[in-house]
Amino acid sequence: MNTPGGILRRALVAVAAAAVLAGCGYSATPIPEAVPVSPATAAPAAPCDATGATRSYAPLPGGVPAPGDLPDGSTMAKIRDRGYLIAGVSADSYLLGSRNPFTGQIEGFDIDMVDQVAAAIFGTADGHVQLRVISAADRIPLLQAGDVDIVARNMTINCSRWEQIAFSAEYFHSGQKVLVEKGSGITEVADLAGKRVCAPAGTTSLDQIQEVAPDAIAVSAVNHTGCLLKFQNGEADAITGDDTVLAGLVAQDPYAEVLAGEALTDEPYGIGVNADDVDLVRFVNAVLERAHDDGSWQASYKKWLQPSLGVPATQPTPLYGR
Repeated sequence: MNTPGGILRRALVAVAAAAVLAGCGYSATPIPEAVPVSPATAAPAAPCDATGATRSYAPLPGGVPAPGDLPDGSTMAKIRDRGYLIAGVSADSYLLGSRNPFTGQIEGFDIDMVDQVAAAIFGTADGHVQLRVISAADRIPLLQAGDVDIVARNMTINCSRWEQIAFSAEYFHSGQKVLVEKGSGITEVADLAGKRVCAPAGTTSLDQIQEVAPDAIAVSAVNHTGCLLKFQNGEADAITGDDTVLAGLVAQDPYAEVLAGEALTDEPYGIGVNADDVDLVRFVNAVLERAHDDGSWQASYKKWLQPSLGVPATQPTPLYGR
């Protein structure tokens, strides 16, 4: 709803947001050229369907080995010998992975998952994590090229992606929703007909919203921060994405709200891994099981997501069998 007050409000918030972004410097963290390594042997692909998409490889027998006991020649040993884990992450998904404007550090729930993996390989994550800021569209190509070891960037597990990369077990369950301006008159998905709805390129969000609201006008941006700026500048009437991401956007714009009601989709998050690095997938799954058992997953959720989502949650039950 482009009232004079709304336009002024959007202009002021957009200026503030742009200033924050400029100060944060959302540029990709430089990384050295990837060192060629012999990939681990990939297991045969298992059949995938809507109910089995989250089925991953069983954890390493015996749980997480000590850093000094990593199998010789394994993907984990090569990462340890390199000295750091390279992780593809977001720097603009507030609460999941975003740059703290005061410290300059990228932090959030997804970053905690990266740190868990690094700590398991090196004994501590400190000094052993190299974060590479990537877009949603970059996630699969960078994994396939071996430019990153893992991707922890609110990435939904689905069958088509399993054909290109591998995933850990589900580590968080999200769902797609819609963000609108308070008082816009948009109260349900049916009201999006003729409205401009923004989502980042390379995500499944726009495809889904056009299935449930075929008369909505799709608008894309590089990331959700780009969508938020379009929204605040009056170039988009709504933003669609995972509830975790939208909660972070609402925390940055008090004039925005997420439509009530059930999520449009189920979005199971997994940590992405190169399809050949099955040993690393098994290792990550052992790390996730340890995070469940020692309470670190729950502590991370309570710190980052529960205050904005407003509900308690438990770590998803892993599904294995690939």
